[in-house]
Amino acid sequence: MVTNLSLLRLLQLVSPSLPIGMYSYSQGLETAVQDGWVTNAEQTGDWLRGLLHNALGKVDAPLLARLYDAWQAGDMQAVEHWSQTLNAYRETAELRAEDKQTGQALARLLVNLEMPEAQAWQKRPDATLATLFGLAAVRWQIDKADTVSGYLWGWLENQVLGAIKLVPLGQVAGQQLLQRLAGELPALVGQTLIMTDDQIGGSCFGLALASSRHEMQYSRLFRS
Repeated sequence: MVTNLSLLRLLQLVSPSLPIGMYSYSQGLETAVQDGWVTNAEQTGDWLRGLLHNALGKVDAPLLARLYDAWQAGDMQAVEHWSQTLNAYRETAELRAEDKQTGQALARLLVNLEMPEAQAWQKRPDATLATLFGLAAVRWQIDKADTVSGYLWGWLENQVLGAIKLVPLGQVAGQQLLQRLAGELPALVGQTLIMTDDQIGGSCFGLALASSRHEMQYSRLFRS
C-alpha cells in the first residue's frame, strides 16, 4: 500500500492542532452572536456561507492560488505583491492583526520544520496566513487545488468550532453544518482557480461592521 505523503502533509497543515492560534479568532462571529444577528444553526450557516462565497471565495482563495504559483516559480516579488494585496483587503485592525499574527506564527513553525524560506516572514508586517500556507504547500508538493480546498476547509472548521461555543450549537449541529457547507467547496475552489486578476475582490459589510464592533466589545472569548 502506497501512502500519499502530500495528503498527510495537507492534513497536518489544516489540523486544528496546528500551533498558530486559529482557534482564538471568530472573525466577527462573536459580535454577530452578541448583537443577535446569529442565534441558531440556520443563521450560522447563512453567515458562514455568505463569507465563503463573498469574501474567501473572491479574495483569499484566488490570492492563495497566486501565492502558490509565486512560491513555485521562486518569484519573491510576486509573493510580496500578493501578500500585500491580501493584507490591503482586510477592512479592520483586528482582521489585519489576525492575518499577521497567524502568518508569523506559521512562519515560526515552518522554520522549525526545516523550511528556511519562512525565516524572513517571522517578523514581516505584511505576513499573511495564505502567504505561509502557500509556501508550505509548495515545499510539501501539495496540489494547488487541494491547497485551496484545505485552506477553505481549515477556515470553515475553525468557524464552526467557534459557533459551537458562541451560539451555542450542539456537536451534532456543528457536524451537520460542516457536511452541508463542505459540499459547496469543490465548485467554489474550481471557480477561484479560473478567476482573472481583474475578477478578484469582494467585501462583506456585515463582517467589517461586526469585526470593528468586536474591537470595542466589553466581554469576549475571541481575539477577533
